[in-house]
Amino acid sequence: MDMSFTADEIAFRDDIRAFLKAELDPALARKVRLHHDLTKAEMEGWHAKLQSRGWLAGNWPKEFGGAGWTAIQRHIFEEESARAHAPRIVPFGIAMLGPVLQKFGWKEQQDYWLPRILNGDDWWCQGYSEPGAGSDLAGLRCEAKRDGDHYVVNGQKTWTTLGQHANMIFCLVRTNATGKKQEGISFLLIDMTTPGVTVRPIVLLDGTAEVNEVWFDNVRVPVANLVGTENDGWTYAKYLLTHERTNIAGVGFATAALDNLKRVAKSQRHRGQPLSDDPLFAAEMAGVEIELMAMSTTNLRMLSAAAQGQAPGIESSMLKIKGTQIRQRLDALTRRAYGGQAMALTLEGNEGPDGADGALAASATWLNNRKLSIYGGSNEIQRSIISGALAKG
Repeated sequence: MDMSFTADEIAFRDDIRAFLKAELDPALARKVRLHHDLTKAEMEGWHAKLQSRGWLAGNWPKEFGGAGWTAIQRHIFEEESARAHAPRIVPFGIAMLGPVLQKFGWKEQQDYWLPRILNGDDWWCQGYSEPGAGSDLAGLRCEAKRDGDHYVVNGQKTWTTLGQHANMIFCLVRTNATGKKQEGISFLLIDMTTPGVTVRPIVLLDGTAEVNEVWFDNVRVPVANLVGTENDGWTYAKYLLTHERTNIAGVGFATAALDNLKRVAKSQRHRGQPLSDDPLFAAEMAGVEIELMAMSTTNLRMLSAAAQGQAPGIESSMLKIKGTQIRQRLDALTRRAYGGQAMALTLEGNEGPDGADGALAASATWLNNRKLSIYGGSNEIQRSIISGALAKG
């Protein structure tokens, strides 16, 4: 594919940059750059600004209210947004559930739920992982039994990111316990205000509660909230996961992290000169930059294929592995660039470009992003998917 930007694509990039300059509050951008937690109102406010331009769902076709962007346009938007330190688009409704409903949902579900994702009426979270069913997701035990026009759901989900903000959760539930475990799973949309739903925060080492446990105790869910066909949820789950894994690769985030690393390395001193002039450190930065360029090309190819209606295959697993490795290497190099300054819990006046906050952010990001190679299907699982697919030819 042609990797050079056309005149129209350059104009599109300039439009994105002008929008970010005019609409992105510098204080909010600083919070994003320093990896401070954003409030629900801040995230929703940014979504609303994007939707006012029709840009919230760049990956959706126009027929469903999306922007209908090309692969190149999506790449440009993600890269420019990350470089400007705009809040990320919370992916659960836009990047995960939306594509599933568009491909497998009934028209009535599409007509009702998709506009509510765009206008902010619903905040979705993901109910996949359970204790004992993470990378082995097909081992899930959360049960849904049919009772007339409802399913009765009992069980637990865990590691539910931003579930404390959500009013809706899309869940994988077991509707048949016989046969292969993958064959008895269904995909349900559950209102979290329904009696019997309990959300409990999981407090992390840094004192934050980004993730949660969600409990279901005889929760009644209308059968109309079943996506697709009962017991076929594993098919829909795999389709969703290919989109999630591509998102985890985070080309835009990695590009912004590389820019930040270069900035930090230039500001930090090593043996009387900028760290960026140290041959060994410069070689490591160059190596990860080359790998990022190669991954970016692969990402564009996959986005282009998806835009033509092709479901992402092993490429999404490849991107997930390589993308998480690159982001973790960038985090580690940034932390090394700050040296001992990034180790302290409280700092005053270090030499980094963001002062003490920059060093603390580098350390916090390095710790938090250890999860990247685990969630969305661990990198070990992705290698098994790739090898299995290649063995089948």
